[in-house]
Amino acid sequence: MDRYTPNREETWSLLQKYNQNEALIHHALAVEAVMRYLARKKGENEERWGIIGLIHDLDYEKFPEQHCQKTKTILEEQGWPEETIRAVISHGWGLCNEVEPLTDLEKTLYTIDELTGLVTAAALVRPSKSVLDLEAKSVLKKWKQKNFAAGVNREVIEKGLQMLGVGLEELIQDVIMGMREVAKEIGL
Repeated sequence: MDRYTPNREETWSLLQKYNQNEALIHHALAVEAVMRYLARKKGENEERWGIIGLIHDLDYEKFPEQHCQKTKTILEEQGWPEETIRAVISHGWGLCNEVEPLTDLEKTLYTIDELTGLVTAAALVRPSKSVLDLEAKSVLKKWKQKNFAAGVNREVIEKGLQMLGVGLEELIQDVIMGMREVAKEIGL
């Protein structure tokens, strides 16, 4: 990335400019935390992975019918590097665009975006309403209940798992661990 590279503070300000919905902000923070956790685990650039996770749903609140398309335009106007924009919008592959996730970062974002939703839902039905005492096996049980968190696209997660070459239980555990790092901030 030889052009302008956004930092966390600028990314957070941009996210807040387009998003006021608390649930969407909590989702962005959860995805950021999981991306950072997985970047550390894989020896990748934690800051870059986190920023991409944080900004991935930039346009969703104000422009849901143009999801990813409007994000691309906004980030281009902000001078973000092409490869970073591509990584951000690749999570919409097959849903709202045809930008196939190719890099490990893109495949990870594509997969964990939906999986954070399932983990959040599983945490919220616990007596503690927290990820701090949530175990992967509990989420796996919920995974099998198709009517539980029905809005979570399990096909996307399965496709992502195949691309990443990891098992569902392992990735659920990673998502939980990442989300634990921001449990207070995301209300879990």
